[in-house]
Amino acid sequence: MSSNTGTPTNSTTSASATDPERRRRLLILVTCCMSLFIVGLDNTILNVALPSVRSDLGASVSGLQWTTDAYTLVLAGLLMLAGSTADRIGRRRVFKTGLVLFALGSLLCGIAPSLEWLIAFRVVQAVGGSMLNPVAMSIITNTFTEPRERARAIGVWGAVVGISMALGPIVGGALVQSAGWRSVFWVNLPVALVAFVLTMRFVPESRAPRPRRADPIGQVLVILTLVTLTAGVIEGPGRGWDSPEIIALFAVAALSLVALLRYEPRRDEPLIDLRFFRSVPFSGATVIAVCAFSAMSGFLFLNTLYLQEVRGYSPIEAGLHTLPMAVATMAFSPLSGRLVGTVGARVPLLVAGFAITISGLLLTGLDADTPVALLIVAYTVFGIGFGMVNAPITNTAVSGMPRAQAGVAAAVASTSRQVGQSLGVAVVGSTMAAALAGGGVGGQAAHLAGATHTGWWIVAGCGVAIGVLGIITTGRRARASATRTAAELQPEPPVSAPDPAKVANITS
Repeated sequence: MSSNTGTPTNSTTSASATDPERRRRLLILVTCCMSLFIVGLDNTILNVALPSVRSDLGASVSGLQWTTDAYTLVLAGLLMLAGSTADRIGRRRVFKTGLVLFALGSLLCGIAPSLEWLIAFRVVQAVGGSMLNPVAMSIITNTFTEPRERARAIGVWGAVVGISMALGPIVGGALVQSAGWRSVFWVNLPVALVAFVLTMRFVPESRAPRPRRADPIGQVLVILTLVTLTAGVIEGPGRGWDSPEIIALFAVAALSLVALLRYEPRRDEPLIDLRFFRSVPFSGATVIAVCAFSAMSGFLFLNTLYLQEVRGYSPIEAGLHTLPMAVATMAFSPLSGRLVGTVGARVPLLVAGFAITISGLLLTGLDADTPVALLIVAYTVFGIGFGMVNAPITNTAVSGMPRAQAGVAAAVASTSRQVGQSLGVAVVGSTMAAALAGGGVGGQAAHLAGATHTGWWIVAGCGVAIGVLGIITTGRRARASATRTAAELQPEPPVSAPDPAKVANITS
């Protein structure tokens, strides 16, 4: 999304601002945070419902993967388009449209008669969701123009991520147990309705003075690359990795990527400026985001099935068991932001990589009788690692970038997070499906527990990658590459590392 934004006429940041004006800005912040809340809640709340979806709709493991990835793939593919479109035709207009589509998609998911329809309606949700978070961030930065107020507003915005993540397993478990899995979608409706009314009443319209031009060909190539790659990974275990369909999917993914790499440099205003990737910190932040969110989505996917189908826990019991992970994430996110501001990004990234690695290794021997205490320790350690990784991702992505490009750099990092979520579910779910298809010793519970082991090794591997990249992307040579890239992109002073108050909790 563009960072060159216009200023709403109904907002002021002077010290003499009246109480009604300040109240209006706070209501705008609340409205934007509500959009983040329902989009964030939707991810964790659905994971708790997956076993019930599997039982009710007769879904396979790959079917469950698609209920998650249909959402995250479309969200990842449309985030930058939604941000630039809002800059061009009006942020308030796009934000309202996003709320309506997200609510409509939620309603349809709640009445889906089959797995295929559920997946299709998740796509509708994702189209709406792509219009919410990046556009809401633009509205916030437009409304809170005084630096200190803006930092506080962004801090509140980021804290909502942890709150939605913490409430997701609990609320989802309670809803599934009391009203069935369909209710996890219906809970979005009242929140979206209130947000829509507040938007109509308080959010002013704004546009960028010079919005970026649309890049439809680049957009199609991005979506085609992501969808075919993920489809190949998900369907590979069932159809066979050497089947014509899977080979064709991977071939289309490769050709789309090559076409994207050749086409984008030829545009004056590309969807993705490939010169960004000459900066080692930026490239590293992109890969770190993919690794971190792959680990997170894989963690939630594996644990949901393990706790309910192996341990026999109810949905709400499963949610309570994973609560330490969410609480640790909330607690360590602000600490990570402070560390970034005082000692730089390297220490938080090393801590994050180490914690995620240890958590994955603790669960590689998971069986039906693994002590609950060990599970709680592993979940807490993972939460620490995931909480520590988010602030340095944003910081590392935008450090050294020209000021005019910092918003686009942050948007690419956000897109990388969504790509990571899609790939995490696709890869760990596929290893689990392959292990289940291969048979195993012991009863059904022991077999299912054993099928998760490869997935936990992948989570640990993501942690190792985060730690290694944390060292590579924060060194002297990496910073020099960022300086050179900034000079190529725009001959102006590079942007310094963001205020930690702005990035402490930003995760999407």
